[in-house]
Amino acid sequence: MKPEETVDYNVKVCWHAISRMYNTQAAKHDITTSIGFVLLNIDQENGTPATKIAPLLGLETRSLTRILRSMEERGLIFKQADTQDKRSVRIFLTEEGLRGKEISRQTVRHFNQKVREKIPQAQLDTLFKVIGQINAMIESKSLFDDFTLKPLRPETTSA
Repeated sequence: MKPEETVDYNVKVCWHAISRMYNTQAAKHDITTSIGFVLLNIDQENGTPATKIAPLLGLETRSLTRILRSMEERGLIFKQADTQDKRSVRIFLTEEGLRGKEISRQTVRHFNQKVREKIPQAQLDTLFKVIGQINAMIESKSLFDDFTLKPLRPETTSA
């Protein structure tokens, strides 16, 4: 099977193109795609528990910790102990963070609007349905239950 015939290759290539496009736009405003996505997932009024952000973005906690540290250093966010649960920390946006969130929101909306102008809703509905099915298959954690690795082909020797 050629790479371009596989599901994962096509999803990866498309996501990398989207990510590069977003990074190009974000760089104009001195942020990154990752920072933009974090900003979009922080509640403007109530803040967001730090523990809730990583799962929303599909990130590992360590990666999010680095991103949050960078965001705090840049003055985009501040941390505050949760008033209900003192063990928890909530992330809040600063004025600069609110500005970054608005830039990110407008960028994502613009991209989606342009895609929707070119691709009929029925095709997008099919894409969303298929992506949802693939995610469900992966989340079931049973995709490889019946998988057995076939023996590797013996090396051919050249004389």
